Amino acid sequence: MKGFIVTGTDTDAGKTIFAAALLAATGGTYWKPIQAGLEGETDSMAVARLAGGSGTVLPEVYRLTTPASPHLAAQIDDVEIEPAKLHLPEGEGIREPLIVEGAGGVLVPLTRSRLQVDLFAQWGLPAIIVSRTRLGTINHTLLTIEALKRRGIPIVGIAFSGEPNDDSEQTICRIGNVARLGRLPIVDPLDAGSLLLAFRENFSVGDFV
Repeated sequence: MKGFIVTGTDTDAGKTIFAAALLAATGGTYWKPIQAGLEGETDSMAVARLAGGSGTVLPEVYRLTTPASPHLAAQIDDVEIEPAKLHLPEGEGIREPLIVEGAGGVLVPLTRSRLQVDLFAQWGLPAIIVSRTRLGTINHTLLTIEALKRRGIPIVGIAFSGEPNDDSEQTICRIGNVARLGRLPIVDPLDAGSLLLAFRENFSVGDFV
């Protein structure tokens, strides 16, 4: 099955908004296996809303109440995260591409002994890194690239988000030896129509289908 892991350089990098835009543009299937933090709109709910009804949004495997790293949120909820339960969804109802959103950055711990990137390596899907263009992005993004490459995880490229920062974007892609997929600008107002339009203007859908 064709699919992607959508991961961020850190929290609030913009990966949920990017994942929603990608779902709307491709009509695929979105899955966030672990949701930490249930107050207000969850990431799956946001993706469903911002995708405007396009594609399919699958339920999470773990829904944890505390907005924290999964290992800590699970401990607070007295839940044990079992990586063996986090296998990629299969079946006739799964439309390609499968868009899997991780929790935070690649080195977020799922348990006290297992990192999220280890699960990514097990899945075998290529990764899209969402990187906000703010100060510090070069360091955060190059570290993310290094962590993925060290484990043999293919990188489709970088999807930047935020205001333009040509020097940072070029530096990251040159030093990291990765493709620049595009940059999703700040979308205001943020709704399904404006998000899809921004995606189509700044990315090539052919890179993802």
